[in-house]
Amino acid sequence: MPDESQTTCPHCGAPLATLRLPEALSDHAYDLACFDDRCPYYVRGWTWMEEKFGVRSSYRYRVDPRSGHASPLAVWSPTALRSSILPVPPELVGRKEPP
Repeated sequence: MPDESQTTCPHCGAPLATLRLPEALSDHAYDLACFDDRCPYYVRGWTWMEEKFGVRSSYRYRVDPRSGHASPLAVWSPTALRSSILPVPPELVGRKEPP
């Protein structure tokens, strides 16, 4: 179960969403990610990616809840990957019974 520091974004304080990962591309079922469109990390990412790489994309804060390792999550639009958000809080993912 992730600790409190892993359930909120360090850049904006928003709660992190549980993001389902494709089974073929990952060795774990989900990451936690910030989907607050006002998050300064996400907002400044659009300019940074355009200036450094000439691409129209950004990134969101993401953390692997098993290891605590944080990394950017590339997005190509404000709605990118939202369909992979699980409607379950991180502390309940993987539980066999409701609390």
